Amino acid sequence: MPISFSDPAERSETEPRARELSRIAGLMRITLALALILLAIWLIGDVLTVIFASALVAVVLHGLARMLRKHAPVIPYQGAVALVTVAILVAVIGLGWYSGPSISDQFIRLKQALITQSGELRSHLSGSTIGQMVLDHLPSSLGGNAPGTGGLSSLGSGIAGSVTGLLSSVFGILGTILVVLIAGLYFALSPAIYIDGMLRLVPPQHRPAARELLLTAGATLWAWTAGQALDMLVVGLLSGIGLSLIGIPLALALGVVAGLCNFIPYIGAILGAVPAILLGLSVGTHEALFVTALYCTIQFFEGNVLAPLIQRRAVHMPPALAILSQTVFGSILGAPGLILASPITAALLAMGDKATAPLEDENQTRRAVGEMTEEEEEEKKQK
Repeated sequence: MPISFSDPAERSETEPRARELSRIAGLMRITLALALILLAIWLIGDVLTVIFASALVAVVLHGLARMLRKHAPVIPYQGAVALVTVAILVAVIGLGWYSGPSISDQFIRLKQALITQSGELRSHLSGSTIGQMVLDHLPSSLGGNAPGTGGLSSLGSGIAGSVTGLLSSVFGILGTILVVLIAGLYFALSPAIYIDGMLRLVPPQHRPAARELLLTAGATLWAWTAGQALDMLVVGLLSGIGLSLIGIPLALALGVVAGLCNFIPYIGAILGAVPAILLGLSVGTHEALFVTALYCTIQFFEGNVLAPLIQRRAVHMPPALAILSQTVFGSILGAPGLILASPITAALLAMGDKATAPLEDENQTRRAVGEMTEEEEEEKKQK
C-alpha cells in the first residue's frame, strides 16, 4: 500500500484556505436561509400571520393552564386547557350578555361622532391659511387634499371601523378569528406534537439547541402577553375614568379603544388618543386640552412607572427597535404585521439572546459612548 507524505509548508497553506472556504460556505448558507425566509414571508405572509396569531393564542392558553395546574396538580394538562377555555368563553359570553348592548351602542355612537367631528375639523382647517396648507400636504387617506382616495370625513369612520379591517382575509374577519382560535386551541392541547414536528426538520445534532430556542420563544411570548395584558387593562381603566371625570361622552368606549390600541407599543398610544381628542373638540377647546393632558399623563405613567415594573418579570424591548420592527413588519404584512410586530420581535430577541454568547464586559460600550463613567459603574456595583 503506497504511503503518501505531505509537505508541512503545503499543509500550513492549505488549512487556512480550507477554513476560509468553510467560512464562506457558512455565510452563503446563512444568506440563502435568510433569503428563503424573506421570500416565504413575502409570498405567504398572510398565512404566516395567522399561524403566529394562533401560536400566540396557544401560548396564552398554555400559560393559564400551567397556572391552574400549580394550584390544582391533580387536573391533567388537557383538562386544565379545557377548563381555561371554558372559563374564557363564559366570561366573554357573560360580558356580552350584560354589557354588550351598552358597549355596542357606545361604539355606534362613537363612530357617528367621529365622522361628524372629523368633518367639522376639516371645515375649520379650510377656513385658515395654515389649515389649508396642512390639508394640501396631507394625504387624502388621512383627510387631506393630496392625491388619493377618501377625506377627513372618512377618517373618523376609518378609525372606528379599522378593527374590522385589520384581520380580514379570504374567509373574512369572523372566519379568520375562528381559524386562529381553533388552531390556537389545538396547539395548546398538544404543544409537544407540533414542537417535535418542527424539530424533525432540523438536523439531529442541532435538535437540542433548536428545542431550547423554541421553548425560550414560548416562555418569552407568555411573559410579553401577560405583561401587555396588565398594561392594557391599567391604561384602559385610567383612560375611561379620566375621560368620564372630564365630562367627555362615550368614555367607556374610548377607554376600551385606548386599552386595545395599547397592545401596539408607542404607536398604539397615538391611535388611542386621536378619537378621544376629536370628541373632546366637540365638547370644547378646554376639554380637548384636558384630554390631551390626560393621555400624556397616562402615557408618562405607563412608560416610566408601570412598564418598568412589568418588564422586571416580562420582556424589555428597546423603544427604537420596537418602532422599527413595527415599521418593517407593517410594511411587509400590513396592519396584522403592525399589530403582531412587538411579540414577534420579543420572541426573536429572546432566541437571539439564547443562541449567542454574552459580552464579557457589558459596560465597556456604555463607557465608550459616554453613557457611564467608571465612577458611576463602581457606584452601581456597590448598590
